[in-house]
Amino acid sequence: MLAIRSQFLNHFNNPPSLVVKSPGRINLIGEHTDYNHGFVLPAAIDKFIEVAIGKRNDGCIHMVALDLGESIILPMHNLTPHATQWVNYIIGVVDQALNSLSSGENKLANTKMLTSINDKDLAAGFNICIHGNIPLGAGLSSSAAVECAVLFAINELYQLSLTKMQMALMAQAAEHKFAGVKCGLMDMFASLHGQKNKVILLDCDSLAFTYYPIELKDYSIVLFDTQIKHALVSSEYNTRRLECEQGLKIIQEKYPNVKTFRDISLEQVEECLASWDIPQNEMNVNKIQEKTTKDKNSKVYQRCKYVVEEIARVQLAVLDLEKGDMQAFGKKMFATHEGLSKLYEVSCPELDFLVEAVASNKNVLGARMMGGGFGGCTINIIKKTAVDQITKELTAHYAKAMHKELAFYITSIEEGTHLVA
Repeated sequence: MLAIRSQFLNHFNNPPSLVVKSPGRINLIGEHTDYNHGFVLPAAIDKFIEVAIGKRNDGCIHMVALDLGESIILPMHNLTPHATQWVNYIIGVVDQALNSLSSGENKLANTKMLTSINDKDLAAGFNICIHGNIPLGAGLSSSAAVECAVLFAINELYQLSLTKMQMALMAQAAEHKFAGVKCGLMDMFASLHGQKNKVILLDCDSLAFTYYPIELKDYSIVLFDTQIKHALVSSEYNTRRLECEQGLKIIQEKYPNVKTFRDISLEQVEECLASWDIPQNEMNVNKIQEKTTKDKNSKVYQRCKYVVEEIARVQLAVLDLEKGDMQAFGKKMFATHEGLSKLYEVSCPELDFLVEAVASNKNVLGARMMGGGFGGCTINIIKKTAVDQITKELTAHYAKAMHKELAFYITSIEEGTHLVA
């Protein structure tokens, strides 16, 4: 494919004003904890979305998805969710930017925006081309990368003076409103804030964050892709969030001082939730259901137990990084997968197969499913000298057991969203 600048010129007969590159992300540990006010440990990677953008003056957005061979033109005013999902990732953040300029405030971010520029400039519209190499549906946050790339480009083109954190919060709000996924902040945050060869400990309650160098030395991060293309909207992602919210409310009835999962101990989970169950077909975020069972098979109990354990696990994993103890870190990755599979129930046979297949291999420090679940990738820390052999053997075993082709990606940790010179 031609470079994105040339593609833009071919489509619009003018060169782009600027080009932005926004990476996908991995998350080493801390899964499904971001929307539960826990900790996560993500990093930006060498798979990316690239956008080229230029102004127009007719009040429309002309969007071209180069990899899909699709384009669409929409008016800037009264933007609403579109039937074509990739379009929503663009117009969702445009809607956020326009609303912020109109009100001077992003209600989700609860932070004042700078509004010194003329909002009619953005409202005049723009042309945009999008291209990328992030595998779709692999759990590498291609949607967040699109949102961050577009918003970063708008911010630069129209000099909106938005901070990276403001942009992350706006992209999250866009995903809620336009894509229908009640995602946490991690994906957008990591895409925008990534630094080369560093992971980021993000406190999803206070939004404080710390960078940690990751010393992989003789090891590589390898992603094994199940080739099951999950869609979070049609999965049980939103249901898990409801289950956690219900569990939190139940605990808060007995312990009013509890604000988030960060305040909850495993003892409180046992005491308050081991005898509760809320039928899934009666889920209501505004209403706590009656007690229906008296055993630890309660889904709400299992979800909350996993979340409390995982929040603690991330904090311990960071201590392992500080000590350079990647063996201990890897063991926690395996423990996370066990919780995601058995307690949070967001794994699938293919993901479990891939983790179990490497669990006893001395050349693999750690492995787990990564992302929302129900497909996508496992993330593995594998000795460099063993990568070829392991990928070859696992590809053959996966094809025989699952009758699917296994894809894999050896990744590096790279910079976050940035302008391309």
